[in-house]
Amino acid sequence: MAKQNVAEQFVDILVRAGVQRLYGVVGDSLNPVVDAIRRTSGIDWVQVRHEETAAFAAGAEAQITGRLAACAGSCGPGNLHLINGLYDAHRSMAPVLALASHIPSGEIGLGYFQETHPDRLFRECSHYSELISNPQQMPRLLQTAIQHAVGQGGVSVVSLPGDIAGRPAPEKTVETALVTSRPTVRPGDAEIDALVRLIDSADRVTLFCGSGTAGAHPEVMQFAERVKSPVGHALRGKEWIQYDNPFDVGMSGLLGYGAAYEATHECDLLILLGTDFPYNAFLPDDVKIAQIDVRPERLGRRSRLDLAVWGDVRETLRCVIPRVRAKTDRRFLDRMLKKHADALEGVVKAYTRKVEKRTPIHPEYVASVLDELADDDAVFTVDTGMCNVWAARYLTPNGRRRIIGSFSHGSMANALPQAIGAQFTDRGRQVVSMSGDGGFSMLMGDFLTLVQYDLPVKVIVFDNSSLGMVELEMLVAGLPSYGTTNKNPDFAAVARAAGAFGVRVEKPKHLAGALKDAFRHKGPALVDVVTDPNALSIPPKISADMVTGFALSAGKIVLDGGVGRMLQMARSNLRNVPRP
Repeated sequence: MAKQNVAEQFVDILVRAGVQRLYGVVGDSLNPVVDAIRRTSGIDWVQVRHEETAAFAAGAEAQITGRLAACAGSCGPGNLHLINGLYDAHRSMAPVLALASHIPSGEIGLGYFQETHPDRLFRECSHYSELISNPQQMPRLLQTAIQHAVGQGGVSVVSLPGDIAGRPAPEKTVETALVTSRPTVRPGDAEIDALVRLIDSADRVTLFCGSGTAGAHPEVMQFAERVKSPVGHALRGKEWIQYDNPFDVGMSGLLGYGAAYEATHECDLLILLGTDFPYNAFLPDDVKIAQIDVRPERLGRRSRLDLAVWGDVRETLRCVIPRVRAKTDRRFLDRMLKKHADALEGVVKAYTRKVEKRTPIHPEYVASVLDELADDDAVFTVDTGMCNVWAARYLTPNGRRRIIGSFSHGSMANALPQAIGAQFTDRGRQVVSMSGDGGFSMLMGDFLTLVQYDLPVKVIVFDNSSLGMVELEMLVAGLPSYGTTNKNPDFAAVARAAGAFGVRVEKPKHLAGALKDAFRHKGPALVDVVTDPNALSIPPKISADMVTGFALSAGKIVLDGGVGRMLQMARSNLRNVPRP
């Protein structure tokens, strides 16, 4: 049997760790690794048009599957392009292994062509970033990188000079068993006791949920019923906690709606469940607060805490529910549910004023029709900006749908590359990219990746020819919009020229038919919807400081434009409120 080189050993370990594909752009320093992938079963090379796409795609794949995903960039400028997508993956706790190939090892530090120092460059967006300078470091260094990415949830980066990759791997190396999944974390008995006492002593409890409630929906609902608590959520908690939730009071934050803000401020005890909600101006400073999080470094970094509990949400609630005293007084819960329904009744009016006949098309209408027509298990990838607003207010979660976005990092142009990673995990599952025209055009070259691999991603472009969220920020700050206008092509014509399905929609009556045609098409498809750039409504009582500091209550919503089927959900929950 021929002796392995370092690149072959590297690829074999990735396969053992469950990695099925490596996203990237080929380059000379990557040649040994790419050639090893060519000759290894169980793993594929996915050629993208930009390395930033590779990193976003890997991050999305990791979020969909929960398993390690991988991307690669060639030396210097190649791996530099990975950094934005890696930041997003890291902040989303997506386990990603990035290979940053390097210049020849003997030239490092001498100002060689394309020289950078990737082992330094990626330290801020990774748990682990190290350079393989000698074959003897293999396989232990790669195994350590994998343990960091999977065990801590985030990015690991391995820098590998091309000449080292081609050298013989060390003989008689010990390959340890690889960690490929994370354990559950249970708090200590003292913390459980303290949390139970805090809950029992409170008359009004509110739960505010983030992405850490993934997999804990039954426990959150059981706990809310036991303590008669309204349940609000952050944007990243929407897909995990909003569905089948008779305690739902909506979302807090700048994009928020409903009574979540009031519920968090009018309670005796606010419990933050698996959330790193960044806008502390939305959190109260005059109520008791407990926080439960699996990442201890996140405890208390947004607000003052009366109790910090280190543990994952599901295991913590399983410990607490049997021990906490059941509450019987529903007055606070019922009042918040009514406030929630009333708030949604108010904002929905802007959406119901014959928008199906108005041109340019209202983006709210597009999002609502998209929500109605998409599959029950669709994956939505959402561009940062106004698409976040439409996703937050119109996409209806059901426990099977997924909503992926750059919700923590806030990067533009994330939706299309994330859709690539999501679609590779399952070609038979519907994947919809909700792209703004600004975000789509930024990484538009990777629409060709969809065509090259015949990935059936459906790209819906909300085409208002502007950077809508930036315009809003300027207007609220008292500035005239400037530098925010895009002169766009007919994106549907571009899609057809690339060999994909493409249709442009300018009238509301054609929207549903165009979306249905795109969904029926077996390959990649793009629907370019010309939307109203003036769809934003600015309430009269709002200051620049409020928006800049994200200190708005749901009653002072910046973006007034309806809430889709959430009003129906609120009305349904309100029917369950006991009448005097």
